[in-house]
Amino acid sequence: MKIVVCYKIVPDADELSVNIDRSLNLKDAVMEIGQYDLRAVEEGARLAAATGGNVIALTVGGEIVTNSKLRKGILSRGPSEMMAVQDAELACADSLQTAKALKAAVEKIGGVDLVLCGEGSSDEYNQQVGNLLGGLLGWTTVNSVSKIDAAEDKLKLERSVEDGIELMEVSLPAVISVTSDINVPRIPSMKDILAAGKKPAEFCTAADLGGVAPAASCVNEVLAPQQRDRRQIIIEKADENGIAEFVGYIRKAL
Repeated sequence: MKIVVCYKIVPDADELSVNIDRSLNLKDAVMEIGQYDLRAVEEGARLAAATGGNVIALTVGGEIVTNSKLRKGILSRGPSEMMAVQDAELACADSLQTAKALKAAVEKIGGVDLVLCGEGSSDEYNQQVGNLLGGLLGWTTVNSVSKIDAAEDKLKLERSVEDGIELMEVSLPAVISVTSDINVPRIPSMKDILAAGKKPAEFCTAADLGGVAPAASCVNEVLAPQQRDRRQIIIEKADENGIAEFVGYIRKAL
């Protein structure tokens, strides 16, 4: 089985700060592989081991996708090789632009049986790219998948829904977006990190794949929530009257 796992390089959320105008300050944030995408990478490595297949890591973005530390970071987690598509416009691409760039890269790789994505990116969490990519490729597409088992030329899936779990069987090729509880990503050892430096990595520009598609949306600004002082209301009645008073405050707030 030939598996492609998609990942996004994002700023570390713990290192973000908020400016006075509520805009986000990314200047001091270290860039890292998205935490949701690490689940897709781990699941791809597990399926490859179970089927005798191989995993190719794939990312698109700005100049950061060529960073050597991040390259070793992804290759030390199971993929046998990686491919990165770099373009300044892809650094702030919307979901459709990203999906179209990934589609072109998947077709360039060729012979892909399965594409795995995280349920959303750690920075924007739009949860659209996986479904858009599957639609553009014309492949079987499933999101919110919490378990995957390989069965000959098909996959058996468990999908988390509001009222329970769906069990389904899908044919390949397919694009699957996995939930954050599907597995626990491995922590690479020093041996894994050293071996990652010897694995093949292909870098290409968006122009090599036909250019960047026009954006379908535009983000005007991103602001942190308005800060409000705590009301410091304390309800000391431990009876029905206290509950009614609490509910009254909630209704007023809503």
